[in-house]
Amino acid sequence: MKQTAKKTNAKHMLLTKPVKHIDITSFDARPIIDQMAHMSFTSRDLAKATEIYNMMLADKKCSIILTLAGSTSAGGCMKLYAELVKNNMVDAIVATGASIVDMDFFEALGFKHYQGSPFIDDKLLRENYIDRIYDTYIDEEQLQACDHAIAKIANALEPRPYSSREFIAEMGKWLTKNARKKDSLVQLAYEHDVPIFCPAFTDSSAGFGLVVHQAKNPKKHMTIDSIADFRELTDIKIKAGTTGLLMIGGGVPKNFAQDTVVCAEILGKEVDMHKYAVQITVADSRDGACSSSTLKEACSWGKVDTAYEQMVFAEAGSVLPLLASDAYHRGHWKKRNKRRFAKIFG
Repeated sequence: MKQTAKKTNAKHMLLTKPVKHIDITSFDARPIIDQMAHMSFTSRDLAKATEIYNMMLADKKCSIILTLAGSTSAGGCMKLYAELVKNNMVDAIVATGASIVDMDFFEALGFKHYQGSPFIDDKLLRENYIDRIYDTYIDEEQLQACDHAIAKIANALEPRPYSSREFIAEMGKWLTKNARKKDSLVQLAYEHDVPIFCPAFTDSSAGFGLVVHQAKNPKKHMTIDSIADFRELTDIKIKAGTTGLLMIGGGVPKNFAQDTVVCAEILGKEVDMHKYAVQITVADSRDGACSSSTLKEACSWGKVDTAYEQMVFAEAGSVLPLLASDAYHRGHWKKRNKRRFAKIFG
């Protein structure tokens, strides 16, 4: 769709204020969290969750799995997640495809997310090829360029099944030579051997790019093997032993990470439930959902122990920076050994 000059000018006016990503190293949240521990409601829940995350980092036997769902990366937490990888504060990641491709990889290509408004005529946005995530805007033309970058990476690979971890590693490798923005989560994870899994990978810009790849290569093309994802993450759980979960949102990433305990059991391997677990979510539990149950409920399924678990019912972008800044400045990560779980798979 070719835009008119009028639409181009309107688009320019709408995309003027880029989202800036919070830097957890630039402020020390410890005094705030320390005082929140003596408060009530969500404040005390957050302080407890932060304490548990620090326990994960201080436990030399504990491997930490970060799960991401929702749009916190687009909303300003992208640098936060990169710092967790850069400073050895997580050992594996399970995420939605959107978090990894539409948001992180997208910005690594040099594109940006923009502050906008939820109170706007969405038909106007559509006319100008602007996509909206509540109060955040994305240039659809740039997003399609991201799709085609995914297709380009796929076209260069041997036509065979790949786990999402394998393909995302190829994305990270490609960024080492082609990134316009340094220190993306995808590139840092590749460089630090932190595996990233997207069990619903094609539910993102990756899906469009891979459709383009298959359309151009109908007889010989690569595919994404979600069963391999499950097996590989379960292999990590078996190797890791003691594990902790830091879960942002819920949905597929949360359930996928939790299910590794059950999967290991089905394979005849004895593994412990996830020893530590924190979830930040706004989902309700009264309808049997809460993005695949509360952490206490997950214990009944044999997934999560209840000794060190904490639900925080809050919008993650408003509380996660405090938790992560506190953990960064307490510095338990400085004494952790790097797991480099990606090396398990060669």
